[in-house]
Amino acid sequence: MPHPDVTDRAVRDLIEAINAGDREAFADALTPDATMSDDGSERDLFPWAEKEIFSANGRIDVVSASDEGRSLVADYRNDTWGSMRTRWRFTVTNGKVSRFDTGQA
Repeated sequence: MPHPDVTDRAVRDLIEAINAGDREAFADALTPDATMSDDGSERDLFPWAEKEIFSANGRIDVVSASDEGRSLVADYRNDTWGSMRTRWRFTVTNGKVSRFDTGQA
């Protein structure tokens, strides 16, 4: 269950997809032209997600949220890097995530 302060449906859908390891739901939560960055570097979203989330059993546990969940601090873990405190910022366009920026907090 996502953090109660994550009330933006698009962000909730994306977090739930990540935590379920559901590639299809992840893609459905994004706009077709969605972009992202990791620690300030632009990344190719779907190859990044495959490596950092899906093939590494990634999981987001929200610690705090503001702006309806579009700004998060979370404990992120995957099999590659272990657990780390991260920040996430989501841009939502027409009910889907069009961009997210993540990195160590």
